[in-house]
Amino acid sequence: MSDLLLNAPDLMILLAILRLGEEAYGVPLCDEISSLTGKSAALASIYKTLERLEAAGLIASRMGQPSAERGGRAKRFVRVTDQGLRAIDHTRTSLNQLWQDVPSFANGAKTRGAR
Repeated sequence: MSDLLLNAPDLMILLAILRLGEEAYGVPLCDEISSLTGKSAALASIYKTLERLEAAGLIASRMGQPSAERGGRAKRFVRVTDQGLRAIDHTRTSLNQLWQDVPSFANGAKTRGAR
């Protein structure tokens, strides 16, 4: 499945997981994406995407220790799998190829083929 092209939300979450490293779980992922995009991210959509990414084999999760500050609940930490890394790389390569030869924007106006 190394030829998988990721959609933007999946790619953002996978990259946020890589940025956060060992401490990646729902709330920090939501905060990271909100911080980087300038738009609020719904925690429910983050969790739904994490479930889908794990079912696809692009991430793996593990349960942490329960903590009193979370009412005895444990955090579910996530990491990107090798398959997820291959999908990220394939998506990056494909997007970079698409960006090549895209008309540049001059003085705020599209050039070459603009409508």
